[in-house]
Amino acid sequence: MVVPSSPGDPGAVTPSRSRETVAGERPATFRTVLAVPEFVALLAGFGVFMVGETAKMLALAVLVYDRTGSPLLSAFAYVVGFLPHALGGMLLISLADRWPPRALLVGYDLLRMASVVVLAWGVLPPAGMLGLVFAVGLVAPASTAARNALLPELLAGDAYVLGRSLFTVAAGATQVLGFAAGGLLLDLVGPYGALWLTAATCLVSALLTRFGLAARPARSATGAAPAGADGAAPAPTAQRGGGAERRVSVVRETWRVNRLLLADPRIRGLLLAQWLPGDLVVAAEGVIVPYVSELGLAAGAGALLAASALGMLTGELVVGRWVAPARRERLTPWLALLLGTPMLAFVTRPGLAVATALFALATFGFGYQLGLARRFLAAVPESRRGQAFGLLSTGMMTAQGLAVGLAGALAEVLAPGTVMALAGVASLIATGLLWPQLRPEPTAADPDPDSSPSPADAPAPHPDAGPTDRPAPAPELRVPASDTDKTP
Repeated sequence: MVVPSSPGDPGAVTPSRSRETVAGERPATFRTVLAVPEFVALLAGFGVFMVGETAKMLALAVLVYDRTGSPLLSAFAYVVGFLPHALGGMLLISLADRWPPRALLVGYDLLRMASVVVLAWGVLPPAGMLGLVFAVGLVAPASTAARNALLPELLAGDAYVLGRSLFTVAAGATQVLGFAAGGLLLDLVGPYGALWLTAATCLVSALLTRFGLAARPARSATGAAPAGADGAAPAPTAQRGGGAERRVSVVRETWRVNRLLLADPRIRGLLLAQWLPGDLVVAAEGVIVPYVSELGLAAGAGALLAASALGMLTGELVVGRWVAPARRERLTPWLALLLGTPMLAFVTRPGLAVATALFALATFGFGYQLGLARRFLAAVPESRRGQAFGLLSTGMMTAQGLAVGLAGALAEVLAPGTVMALAGVASLIATGLLWPQLRPEPTAADPDPDSSPSPADAPAPHPDAGPTDRPAPAPELRVPASDTDKTP
């Protein structure tokens, strides 16, 4: 075991002993994961959330187009719920640790419901509708981070990895269901009726979360919900100055902790390893439409996009369920290589059938991220777990957006197939540079007993959880004295 070089090293994190437990561990089963009632409630609420959110954005795009006749505004309406993710991630994700998770998730569902009811009433002009959806979307990263940070509290060891893969599969499947249901609702009840039904999904998601999850306190004492919210006591910073001052404190806390997380070499390396190899390949999806148009098969874009989604979901399921934990970690860098390698063939401009197979093969490699899941969990301090997962999600979405935009710009001067091949090259280069972070950590020798955490320091398991093999918690990130909130 490696210990921090000095006790004053801000953000230094002790590598966990997770490799020692992974070595002889068997893969978790679906039965094990689905036997945890709180996980089932969390997954069901997420599925209902995704169906409603997808149907809402589709109905909003149709509604804006009907009222303005502008294809540009219609396209903006479809993505406006996702655009605030990067901004909210930079400003508000500390809420994921400052507020009790159940209260935050239920509160966000109720906020979404209220906004959708306003949209369904039809009292706002198109600009007002877009502004409302954008504003509510700023809170989405904190809600997503709170949900992701709950997973390791509900599932231990390899069950956590399988549970995470099920969330990825559910996200893809419910988006498809949301598109289908949204299209059907638009035909049956029109965009306003679809919005009213979307409001009902928000309420269902809130009820599943409220009655399916146990109350837990906020992870961080820097700033908590007001007294009475899921049993959390107010922290000093939450007591002074009222709402405006609390919002400023949330933004300051988000920036400060993001900076400390990124300053830690181990956490930074694991973040980059989860961002770059996959996000650079996603750039190829941005030029699918021009690629199939060059082939004279414009309708083939759906086949390539479906193959991309199917490959990713298959990789998540196979790697998460049927690959042993130790082997999964050994395969991590090689699965990352699989992301970019098939894309090189696009320089030859393959036909639709071959291109479909290449996309499915490449995106199967997204299963590499599961091999990093437990190491990332062990690296981040438990009190900042929500914000760490929020930073991971925000960085991923931002990098994907930038990569797709860059691919579109390159396609103005290069053939789409060449751009896809360059996306593969970029992914391979990133994988090579991040190989030390992608490789499994060596199994530690007998640790120094003086540096090993004592049983008294270990976190107590949740009452509903079974036997655990959670790694020792990482030390708390140290906050520079000049940055801390000073209470009178």
